[in-house]
Amino acid sequence: MGKEIEKLALERKHNVILRIDENNIKSITKDNFKEVDVVVEFSTPENAFNNINLCLDSNVPVVSGTTGWLDKLDKIINRCKTGDKTFFYASNYSVGVNILFKLNNYLAQIMDKFPDYNVEIEETHHTQKLDAPSGTAITLAEGIIDNNKRVENWDKEKFNSETSMPIKSFREGSVSGNHKIIYESSFDKISIEHDAKSRKGFALGAILAAEFIIGKKGYFTMNDILNI
Repeated sequence: MGKEIEKLALERKHNVILRIDENNIKSITKDNFKEVDVVVEFSTPENAFNNINLCLDSNVPVVSGTTGWLDKLDKIINRCKTGDKTFFYASNYSVGVNILFKLNNYLAQIMDKFPDYNVEIEETHHTQKLDAPSGTAITLAEGIIDNNKRVENWDKEKFNSETSMPIKSFREGSVSGNHKIIYESSFDKISIEHDAKSRKGFALGAILAAEFIIGKKGYFTMNDILNI
């Protein structure tokens, strides 16, 4: 993702001032960030929270797409509310996936009236993806839970109760990302799906987010850009 974002940023006439990975993580300093307008953070679940805090300490707006650390997201949001910081988060920066989120919420409302249908989510990604389920799959699950009274929680891989919904994760080859929401009864099956052809769509969304938050304060998501 870092390489895709850098390539697209340069195509859109932005300057890439600093590249940071596990080999130069100590480069996150106020001195190094003096000329930086925004940081785009795609790292690992173990390091994202600390990376974001270090960037905010340097008063630089952050766009993050790292998943697997969201149990601490409220702490970052609170920093934005109380400390005049800027943070943009999305579990998925694809425009198509964010349209899927809206479709998923609407379908969940409809299916709440039809108890014969069980719901599950399937997600497939490349073998280098570290977290499972994906952040996108969890966002989809949360959308169903919020809009379907019969579903109270999600579980990994299988149905554990009548009120739970399984998320099944697959790691195969170089798959950029595939997500399916499936409602199935003994009579038929309904599904909606998003299949990413490449990572370029995710990179574009991250760059659009970086362009969007310049000069703004607070916490933002893809809803603020897409207005859907």
